[in-house]
Amino acid sequence: MPFRFVHTADIHLDSPLRSLALRNAELAELIGGATRQALVAIVDLCLDEKVDALVIAGDLYDGDQTSMKTARFLAGQMERLHQAGIAVYTIRGNHDALSRITQELVLPPSVKVFGGKAEVVEIEANGLAVAIHGLSFSKQQAPDSFLPKYRPPVSGAVNIGIMHTSLAGAPGHDVYAPCSTADLHASGFDYWALGHIHQRTDHAGSRTVIMPGMPQGRDINEAGEKTVSLVTVADDLTVVVEERLTSIAQFERLPVDLTALTEWRDAAAAIETALAAQRGKTASQHLVARLRLFGETPLSFRLRRDIDLMLAEAEQRGERLGDTWIEKLELDVRPPGETEQATADPVIELGHLMRSDVIVRPSFRDGICDMVREMLADLPAESRHFAGDDEVAFNRFVDDLMARGTDDMTARLSGAERDEQ
Repeated sequence: MPFRFVHTADIHLDSPLRSLALRNAELAELIGGATRQALVAIVDLCLDEKVDALVIAGDLYDGDQTSMKTARFLAGQMERLHQAGIAVYTIRGNHDALSRITQELVLPPSVKVFGGKAEVVEIEANGLAVAIHGLSFSKQQAPDSFLPKYRPPVSGAVNIGIMHTSLAGAPGHDVYAPCSTADLHASGFDYWALGHIHQRTDHAGSRTVIMPGMPQGRDINEAGEKTVSLVTVADDLTVVVEERLTSIAQFERLPVDLTALTEWRDAAAAIETALAAQRGKTASQHLVARLRLFGETPLSFRLRRDIDLMLAEAEQRGERLGDTWIEKLELDVRPPGETEQATADPVIELGHLMRSDVIVRPSFRDGICDMVREMLADLPAESRHFAGDDEVAFNRFVDDLMARGTDDMTARLSGAERDEQ
């Protein structure tokens, strides 16, 4: 009989939502509970499929803010698996290393948490000899490869390695326990259960090396449906991997072309059409959309001036579609023939002057940077991340802020009264 297990990683239970909570408290509550619901979905999958084990490749928690309420919830889900005779094999990732509760929580005896030294657990399951290897982060930083620390594959057994690693590196991820996929394929292990990078990847080669991604996205940068791996190791040692959906809420970026639209109601209808099309393609229960309105349209000024009203229009249409949320509206619209109109329209000419001369001056930009830093200093630390987590991201934020400020200023100066909707 085959040996079957579910492989997941990077659940980040009860991760704080930072800027989302500032924009939409109701949506933040939904996403805030989604990581828990994703774990419940994973446990339900294990029970429904009657697997032999659940493998968690690190970052079950999100860091040192983990509460006992989070820990009790986790213990309850592990108990469900324990009662069904399903073992759990887990390692600590870089975020788990920050959590004091990971050291204190008492879990059922069927849960094996690998320590800071490489270990191997040998079991017999359905007539197959299985060796499960693991190594946890003992501290947050791990600049060197963990691979040389793992024990050699056990002869005559199915060897499964669990590792939390940045591999050769990925955008948005710091370097943690780096190693090459070529070395993993050459290690002699049958399956590598990886974690850390939040995008799912099947690293093709002579062995099976899977980065499952996270089971639930937390913001627009973690867009798309999220899954776990259902793995079957057959009697002949062939490995079959199936993706199973776990995300409760699915983030998506949606472009909406408003080119040549002249009526407010037509723009709202274009938004509804885009939302309906994406809703039909979304497998997760909830769709969370960031809309980018673009194109040359006479509505350009009004959209910038009355963006709050268009957001309300979009939210109303999302409610009508059901389980459809608007995370944010982004504007990339311009008046038709803006360049030709510049000399005839003093407001448009002022906008050109601001973009080409004023906001590019170093002294002006430095002043804006100082103002933004002062405002950020007045915010709680957990609410500052919308302006970027490093200097490069902060500079991008300031550039975008000045560009949008220029567009908003010219929109308000246009002086047009609101048209009847």
